[in-house]
Amino acid sequence: MLVTGNRLTLLENGRQYFPALLAAIAAAQHEVHLESYIFELDATGRQVLDALVAAARRGVRVRLLLDGFGCRHFPSEAAEGLRRSGVQLMFYRPELGLLRLRRHRLRRLHRKLALIDARIGFVGGINVVDDARAGPKLAYDYAVQVEGPVVAEIWQAMRRLWWLVRWSRLGRRPRLGRGVEPSLTPVGDQAAEFLVRDNLRHRRDIERAYLKAIGTARREIILANAYFLPGRRFRNALVHAARRGVRVTLLMQGYTDHPFYKLAARALYRYFLDHGVEIREYHAGFLHAKVAVVDDDWATVGSSNIDPFSLLLSREANLVVRDRRFTDELRASLLRAIETGTHRIHHQVLRRIPWYERLASWLLYNAVRVATGLTGYARGKV
Repeated sequence: MLVTGNRLTLLENGRQYFPALLAAIAAAQHEVHLESYIFELDATGRQVLDALVAAARRGVRVRLLLDGFGCRHFPSEAAEGLRRSGVQLMFYRPELGLLRLRRHRLRRLHRKLALIDARIGFVGGINVVDDARAGPKLAYDYAVQVEGPVVAEIWQAMRRLWWLVRWSRLGRRPRLGRGVEPSLTPVGDQAAEFLVRDNLRHRRDIERAYLKAIGTARREIILANAYFLPGRRFRNALVHAARRGVRVTLLMQGYTDHPFYKLAARALYRYFLDHGVEIREYHAGFLHAKVAVVDDDWATVGSSNIDPFSLLLSREANLVVRDRRFTDELRASLLRAIETGTHRIHHQVLRRIPWYERLASWLLYNAVRVATGLTGYARGKV
């Protein structure tokens, strides 16, 4: 549901996100709630960990929910230290070894959310990890600091998941308590909608929001997505937009931590180019963003990739913004990245790719789609 009266601050990369997050945690008086897929104990992770411990020691209720796969190497001594300091720490579907892997364990907590005193929220794609984790090429990503009535939606989603994970651990329904509650008082004039993806009532909410915006686009679509393996419905929506005169630009990974994923994504390059879609590969750093702008007043920032794992399996969270000022700011940021850090892909570039590499791309793309179908989650035909 679209909620008005918010104040939204776009945060580009960790250099803007982590100072804002740390300042909010340092000022917390009642409650800090943080979810992350990855939490590395590098310099940035240590700063966040120290801030959480300091908050807990001064009497703030601190809840930390980490994904059991993304944080499978989180040191046990660090986890025990957090708990001794008063931080409530749980892992979502902790790994139990490959021999015990089941289909349902492919569902991961991929959300990156924070909530302080039910007053300030953070939504985006930034894990708790240094921007420089890939070496000299910094990670490129976004988050949004959220204040206003839409925070109530974030509060409800985070509390519900914490309750579910705690229930699964204890085997009984725990009492969560009301604690501090969000205010519905307007603090700004920006409209936003908080969307989650889960396997119950919100299986396709994020995908539907994308498809609706793409389907009604009149002038421009810029979509930056780290892991882009769209299904037929999403591909067709982009191509139909290009056919009716919308300028469609895809910002894709050029420098990647998953070379097979990049190879699979390239299977679609010729199809998109043949239908008038512009493709840019980002080489100035490690593209981790999951954002888009459509025309003058639609934007989204979040954790959801456009691939089967995000759209069919993982728990995700995106903020959809209907505000021209915010959309213009995100568009300007993306255009700077395109101008200074990308290579445009042309048909001539594809012709220079060896046939065996093109074959490998096609095989990998279809292998991902088939593998997802075999899990039983592909009925939505994303």
